[in-house]
Amino acid sequence: MNAPLPSPENIAQLPYRRGVGIMMLNRQGQVFVARRIDTSTEAWQMPQGGIDGDETPEVAARRELLEETGTDHVELLGESRNWLRYDLPLDLVPLVWGGCFRGQEQKWFLFRFTGEDSDIDINTAQPEFADWRWIEIEELPRLIVPFKQQLYLDLVDEFRYLVGQYRKET
Repeated sequence: MNAPLPSPENIAQLPYRRGVGIMMLNRQGQVFVARRIDTSTEAWQMPQGGIDGDETPEVAARRELLEETGTDHVELLGESRNWLRYDLPLDLVPLVWGGCFRGQEQKWFLFRFTGEDSDIDINTAQPEFADWRWIEIEELPRLIVPFKQQLYLDLVDEFRYLVGQYRKET
């Protein structure tokens, strides 16, 4: 017998998990996305993850990028002004992060990928992705799961200028 789902009121009392997200651009100004391995839906996303212990957000972003893509061949171009949040769907709250968080609050970083595509290896020690590709920044919101879509829209709005500047330089 399944336990009842927590009420929306109880979930609203839960904190957000602190994390980071990474938008990585190739030389053409396209964005790295990868398809999650743990779902049957077409769930593509940019690398992201939690902040460990006393890590700074940038250190956490670089670690997560290496853990998820197998590469650290990047240069920092920018970071989000604010922490961006998303809420998990009610049915996922008990299944993710031990049911201790209502969603994530993330600091996002924009990196220039300085390596070659062959430097990217998603078959890491703990793989999270089944496939990856480069896409245009405007495609991001339609590829992400619905509960993260507003965060991606906000991120695209914030980073669009930097991505445009990067394209002019390359």
